[in-house]
Amino acid sequence: MSTMDGAESVRSGRSDRSERSHRSHASNHNRHHTRQPGSRPPSHRGRSGERYDRGRDCDERSVTIKTPGPMSGDEEEERIEVQVIPQDDNWGDNTTAITGNTSETGFSMEDMHKFSKDLDDNTGFGCARYVGTALAALLSIFGFLSPIAMLVLPKIGIVDWNVVEVAGVKVTNEALMECKPECEGLLISFSFKLLILFMGTFALFFRRPKATMPRVFIFRAVVLFLVFVLTFAFWLFYGVRIFKDRKATYYGIVQFSVSLIDGLLFIHYLAIVLLEIRQLQPQFVLNVVRSPDGESRCYNIGIYSIQRAAVWVLEQYYKDFPVYNPYLENATRRTTKLTGYKVYDVDGGTNNVTQQGRSRAVFAAAARRRDASHNDRFYEEQEYERRVRKRRARLVVAAEEAFTHIKRMHDEHGAAIPMDPQEAAQAVFPSMARALQKYLRITRQQPRYKIESVLSHLANCIAHDMSPQSFIQRYLTQGAVILNDKDYSSVARWVLVCDQLLTREIEHGWFFQLRHGDVSLMCTVRRIPHFSLTEEVIDPKNNKFVLRLNSETSV
Repeated sequence: MSTMDGAESVRSGRSDRSERSHRSHASNHNRHHTRQPGSRPPSHRGRSGERYDRGRDCDERSVTIKTPGPMSGDEEEERIEVQVIPQDDNWGDNTTAITGNTSETGFSMEDMHKFSKDLDDNTGFGCARYVGTALAALLSIFGFLSPIAMLVLPKIGIVDWNVVEVAGVKVTNEALMECKPECEGLLISFSFKLLILFMGTFALFFRRPKATMPRVFIFRAVVLFLVFVLTFAFWLFYGVRIFKDRKATYYGIVQFSVSLIDGLLFIHYLAIVLLEIRQLQPQFVLNVVRSPDGESRCYNIGIYSIQRAAVWVLEQYYKDFPVYNPYLENATRRTTKLTGYKVYDVDGGTNNVTQQGRSRAVFAAAARRRDASHNDRFYEEQEYERRVRKRRARLVVAAEEAFTHIKRMHDEHGAAIPMDPQEAAQAVFPSMARALQKYLRITRQQPRYKIESVLSHLANCIAHDMSPQSFIQRYLTQGAVILNDKDYSSVARWVLVCDQLLTREIEHGWFFQLRHGDVSLMCTVRRIPHFSLTEEVIDPKNNKFVLRLNSETSV
């Protein structure tokens, strides 16, 4: 069996397909695919010489299938040779591309999807982050300035408020716009109520949003709707009954404005109850489990919606949970060997007894290793903890010696060269660098800390006369999530997964999940049970005791 340069050959036995091919295409095979002894190899030209010339520059491939027949002296060996046409380098010139656009300069649908996604990530998130605060600020400013505008409009002089019509004759009545002592008292009350409303509104609404929720906060929307409805109703009454008729006195206008402020103050009180006080009393216990390391915490929580409960969980997570270190999972695990085997008789051997004996031996060895795996893991964890304690003791001793040297330099008043905290940190850090590096390596914290951050922390501790334990405390534990400088960002994107509507209040037995990269938080809601306490009074007559004496006792 022979092929051309760079060709692949495949040998196979006689099959039904090759026999059928032999019967139907014998003439073609003898004419095109049969090589006579001493003849030249087939040229494999295509329909044109140009294709062949281009194919010679590329890797030519052909598959030759030999179909053995009866080996006689006058019969020749038959071959079926199939050529794989080489691919041209200029395949793009002859390729038809089907797109959803007809313009050569336009975007495809995939490009438009990526562009819209990037646009949402860059601008949409920023707009959604502050749109609620902007709307609340707009409505609050509108409600706050409305009473002031109602008092100022009659004094501007745009319309003659003090002109009344008596018997068809317009008469100027100066008494309508006068502010007497009772009116001035209302103005003082108006000023203080307006100041209290401004301070309360600023403290309640004008705060940096701590989360961007996927759904609208119902109670906040209700409060803003009430503000809009109340302000709009007062302006409507003001335009119809006061501005159009022009029969109201200035004292009546002041009373009307004070009534608007009173209504806004009551809405502000309602907002405090709905937004701040309602969820203070604990009603549920929330169990938070982090995957994949299984760290868990339990929290008492009040009446929240699902999305607000998720935000509350994230606040506690960044404060209470230690940093998830994926490298720490393999710190105590060595490379485990394969414990499960499957034995197959590929060659179809006849010695079944020997094969079964080997299978039993392999399975028995795997079972013994599986039974002993927990024992090995126990000793590996013990050895790891011993090494961690040893490295920790070395780090503590090295840090104490380094800080003691700094104290000697402070106490020395001779020819010592004064140094700033940064220079002092650079001077003493080499004495503890090796111990710190080994401890960070064994606890898998080395990727999180760079030498610049360690020197900055050391200089800060030296400048504020901190103890060596204060310096190394950051590295002795994984630390809280919020203190992880490597993964810290001003905006943390989490995905909330729940089969309930996110605006609904949490109920007993509900689950929701928070995802962020490789970390997921599974939250389980359990209602705090109702505690029924009964009183039991001890009867003084039954609360008496008798001492029994026995000869066998020591009393």
